[in-house]
Amino acid sequence: MELNDALGLVIKELRQQRNLPQEVLGPSQSYISAIERGKWKPSLAKIEQIAAILSVHPASLLILAYMKQAQAKDADQVLSSIQAEVAHLRST
Repeated sequence: MELNDALGLVIKELRQQRNLPQEVLGPSQSYISAIERGKWKPSLAKIEQIAAILSVHPASLLILAYMKQAQAKDADQVLSSIQAEVAHLRST
């Protein structure tokens, strides 16, 4: 699964869990539909906007998308890896 497809599915699932229509997330229903189907790549600014409307951190959308892409089931393992990597990068 491509990352854009995974991100689109994550956005769609969270939007549906919150009973929100596509129009709430962006300038038009067709725009959000294209993102949810993995046809368009949202900018970082758009990811931040969508995350704010969904009441989640933008990094959560990306982490969930990477987990879905890799079919990873254990969020703790993914987050531990990211935490260690960030700590290492900050210390250099």
